[in-house]
Amino acid sequence: MAVGGWLQRLGAGLKKSSTALKDGLSGIFSGKRVEAATLAELEDLLITADMGPVTAARLAGAIAKRRFTEADGPGAVAEALAAEIEDILAPLARPIDIRADAKPHVILVVGVNGTGKTTTIGKLARDIKARGHKVMVAAGDTFRAAAVEQLRVWAERADVAFFRTESRDAASVAYDALGAARTQGSDVLLIDTAGRLHNKADLMAELEKIVRVIRKLDPDAPHSTLLVLDATTGQNAHAQAETFRGITDVTGLIVTKLDGSAKGGVVVALADRLHIPINAIGVGEGIDDLRPFAAGDFARALVGLAPRNG
Repeated sequence: MAVGGWLQRLGAGLKKSSTALKDGLSGIFSGKRVEAATLAELEDLLITADMGPVTAARLAGAIAKRRFTEADGPGAVAEALAAEIEDILAPLARPIDIRADAKPHVILVVGVNGTGKTTTIGKLARDIKARGHKVMVAAGDTFRAAAVEQLRVWAERADVAFFRTESRDAASVAYDALGAARTQGSDVLLIDTAGRLHNKADLMAELEKIVRVIRKLDPDAPHSTLLVLDATTGQNAHAQAETFRGITDVTGLIVTKLDGSAKGGVVVALADRLHIPINAIGVGEGIDDLRPFAAGDFARALVGLAPRNG
C-alpha cells in the first residue's frame, strides 16, 4: 500500500476517535477565547477520548502555555494539540529493528486472547518479509487449536514458513521452532503465545519457561518481546500492559483495532504513562493494515487534521 493510501486508511481508521475530538474542539472553542474555562472543558474532552486524567491535564496545561489570538479558533487549537501529542509520541515511535547478528532474530509475541495477536503475527511476518528477511512463524499458543489453524492460514497469506508440532507444551514448541529456524536459515522467528490472564500464575510460568528453554539455544533470545493491545478496551489496555510487563520484558507495543474504537487517545496515554516503544498500529483486518507507528501522522489523524504530506 502506498504512503498516501496508508495515510487515508489511518485517517479513516481513526475516524470514530477524531470525529469526537474534532466536534468537541469546535463546541469548546468556536467563538470563545482560550482561557481557564475552555481549558477545563478541553481537559474533560481529552479524558473522554481515553487519554486518562494525567495525560489530559498535561496536554491542557501545554495548550494553556501557548499564545492564541482572538481570531484563533478550533483549527488553531487542533494544530497545537496535535503538536503536543506528537511530542509525547515521537520518542517512542520505533519500528521493529531486526538484528543482523541474530540468526534468527527471535520475536516473542504476547497479549490477551482476543486482542488480534495471531493475526498481528501474520501481518508482521508479511511486513518483515517485505523488508527482505526470511521469516518463520511458530504456533506456540498450544492451548487453542483454532489459534494454530489461524496462524497457519496467515502464514500462507504472508508466504512465510510455518512451524507447529503436536506437543501441548509451548516451551517445547518454541525450542523446536528455534532449531528449525536455524536449520532453514531463517532471519526472523515469530513465536505466538497463549494469553490466558484469568490464570496469571500459569501464564507467567509458561512465558518464563519459553524464555528459559530458548535461551539454551541462544542466550540472547528473545531479542524482542512485543505486547499486542486492543484499542477498543480503552483504559483496560493499561492494566494489561502493566500485567505483562510484570511477567516478561516487554520491548514494544502493537495497538490493534483502532478502526473499531472511539478510544484512539489510549495510545497517547500508554506512551505518556508507560514509556514503552510503540512499534506498529493496526487499523483494519487486511494484511496491509498493520504499519510502523508514525507519531506525527497519528497525532494529526487523531485530532481530525490532514496529514502533512497528503
